[in-house]
Amino acid sequence: MTTVLFWDIDGTLLTTGRAGIFALEEAVNEVIGTQIDLANLNTAGMTDRQIAADILQLAGISPEPEKIDRLLQLYGEYLPASLPRRQGCVLPGVREILDRLQERTDTVSMLLTGNIEAGAKAKLAYYGLDNYFTHGAFSDRAEDRTAIAQQALALARELKGAIEKIYVIGDTPHDIRCGQAIGARVVAVASGSYSVEALKAHQPWWTLSCLPEPTVFMEKIGLEIASGTKVESDRDLYD
Repeated sequence: MTTVLFWDIDGTLLTTGRAGIFALEEAVNEVIGTQIDLANLNTAGMTDRQIAADILQLAGISPEPEKIDRLLQLYGEYLPASLPRRQGCVLPGVREILDRLQERTDTVSMLLTGNIEAGAKAKLAYYGLDNYFTHGAFSDRAEDRTAIAQQALALARELKGAIEKIYVIGDTPHDIRCGQAIGARVVAVASGSYSVEALKAHQPWWTLSCLPEPTVFMEKIGLEIASGTKVESDRDLYD
């Protein structure tokens, strides 16, 4: 049976330095014909659909689905050109763990993100992580992160059938809540806007200041490094 790891993007896999704000500002300008400064907009843990709805309300416009769809379509189109405008990076430990997981036949890494699909693809391609993910669940149709998590789980079951263990790796309380809602063990990483203490308050399965080296990560989630077989013990190896 398969172990599935659902990965958040922003603050977990990578940081764009909030370069997406430039794409949002351009999209808003085209949709409503007015420039809005979004530099201080809080986006941590929010889905793109929630962000778009909040922006429209901020502009005094009813967040009707058609307007949200149009704003997000334009955002996805403008994002690739916006990413080079800020200094971002792949976060520590990410590539090493993904490399190790990609070698295995008993695990699959998927996306569980508040990004729309076009935005997720643009970010992963720009930072060279696109080859690690072929499937995922996005906010194109669902505003609520728990609904996105349910979509991700249904997709994983469709692709892999029987699933032994499910993990959600994210950096916000929103990731913790949506992971818990689908019965996943949540790995909360304080690599985004929330501290270890703030994340621990939501009782994730494992809380980290940053992702560890691959051997530690693999042992913790119950994967045997040398043989490729699963460790039988479910004991917590690390705090």
